[in-house]
Amino acid sequence: MADSSFDIVSKIDRQEVDNALGQTAREIATRFDFKGTGASIEWSGEHAIEISASADDRASAVLDVFKGKLVKRDVSLKVLDASEPRPSGQQSKISIALKEGISSEDAKKVSKLIRDEGPKGVKAQIQGDELRVSSKKRDDLQQVIALVKAQDYDFAVQFTNYR
Repeated sequence: MADSSFDIVSKIDRQEVDNALGQTAREIATRFDFKGTGASIEWSGEHAIEISASADDRASAVLDVFKGKLVKRDVSLKVLDASEPRPSGQQSKISIALKEGISSEDAKKVSKLIRDEGPKGVKAQIQGDELRVSSKKRDDLQQVIALVKAQDYDFAVQFTNYR
């Protein structure tokens, strides 16, 4: 019988992020506490978002609204890399970079965890920015998924291609 396997990845569902951004923009336009503050949120390139407002606290409030919308859409907040509010002319701006992929150091950490604490006979191989985990027994793979979910990494973790 062939080995069963799955991939550990850190990917962003861009459509969900875009939907959360649209909802945040609509809420900013209608909420009373954002009236007259010039608050806005928009894409800034492919993997970045820019928030601007007339004051630091208003820009931070927009960021909080955006985070709330992401949580409701099951997008991990670990994909966000938000800067501190910075003055830009009359505006205060926050830049948010979206982090995607697992770095090689993080992949090595996860691989070592699986080797040390996972069931025997489970193999983990690093493939670019993802990790392929394989075993003869599907139950072992379920244990590995539970083990990795229990850890608190500084990147979002998803499990794909389970077969």
